[in-house]
Amino acid sequence: MSKNPVTSKEIKAVTILSLGFGLVGIDRFLISTMYPTIAKDLGLDYGDIGTITGALALAWGVAALIMGNLSDRIGQRRVLVGSLIVFSLLIGGSGLAAGLGGLLLVRVVMGFADGAFTPASIAATVNASPPERHGRNVGFQQTMLVLFGLGLSPLLVGFLLREGVDWRYIFLIFTIPGLLIAWATWRIIPEATKRVKETTSMDDWKAVLQHRNIWILMGGMFCWLTCLIITSAFMPSYLVDHLKMSDLEMGGIMSSIGFGAMTGTIILATLSDKIGRKPVMLIGSVGALIGLMMLGSIGPSVPALFAVLFLIHFCNNALITMTVGPIATETVPVALMTTASGMVIAAGEILGGGLAPIIGGQIAQNFGIDQILWMPIIMMAVGVVLCLGLKETHPGKVSS
Repeated sequence: MSKNPVTSKEIKAVTILSLGFGLVGIDRFLISTMYPTIAKDLGLDYGDIGTITGALALAWGVAALIMGNLSDRIGQRRVLVGSLIVFSLLIGGSGLAAGLGGLLLVRVVMGFADGAFTPASIAATVNASPPERHGRNVGFQQTMLVLFGLGLSPLLVGFLLREGVDWRYIFLIFTIPGLLIAWATWRIIPEATKRVKETTSMDDWKAVLQHRNIWILMGGMFCWLTCLIITSAFMPSYLVDHLKMSDLEMGGIMSSIGFGAMTGTIILATLSDKIGRKPVMLIGSVGALIGLMMLGSIGPSVPALFAVLFLIHFCNNALITMTVGPIATETVPVALMTTASGMVIAAGEILGGGLAPIIGGQIAQNFGIDQILWMPIIMMAVGVVLCLGLKETHPGKVSS
């Protein structure tokens, strides 16, 4: 039996932070399912798709690094609400783009807002949860990004595109819900306490980097995000252009990423509360690698593609959640939780989220979209090795 029974305060905080992160998922991944349509309308190629995807991730990483530390200083609530308002207004702005330049500009600014929200929301979830529910609650909160962004939105987009709705109008649907979530976040998430001792951002970053786990986690995030971004950004084109599947079939298959990630994150993150963080990281990295190696050999079969993508992201999103959530925040002192999470996110986003899709876009453009899967396979193999070097952080499993 838990020493800390679940309270209504904990439920409300985790719920609103989860809904906010779900909106971040829509903000980031809604465009992926529409890439084949947008590319035809705006004259984009695979390289452009990689550039747009990478630009948002680069901005996300920079914001996570800077705003993660700032939220440790001024409190998570201010950063959370401000970022929610900005990206809720800008998600509609994506539909106003007339070409590559305009779309890039909007996505970069959105990336800054998304990146500011992410580490602050993780730390706020940890603060709202007792130690024995860190994994479960952060896991639940993190699943909303993929459930909404990669699970539900592809189904909605596939349906709306089939019904003839212009892709520009699809972006506008989510502006008002975002503003409502911002208002609820201000009402529910408490104001943070002031720091007793002031330090510079550089002091905080140096203190975080003294922990070996942080270096391993930053490398791991490079691997996990390469897998997530390459499969989410390029699989729609892979399915439509290479396997010659319809938009509706593609949307259904792509939804497996969201549903697999949601299921895996809840199950594996909760399991980590019982058996420890490191064993779950090893299970996840090996499972994702096996799935990636199977994916390229599957033809245009909806059930088979759905099942394998489900497996890959069942494992991979749990790795992301454990890396930026429980392991990063449990590695450092409480006062540096958001800074640590932000640094890990920044490394992963700048490399795996930013550079990987830009490189992947050039691979697809010059060697064919069917060659794109080699990138996540290689990076996941590196990730398995990194997981072997992790130090356990679960409060109940750490040796005295």
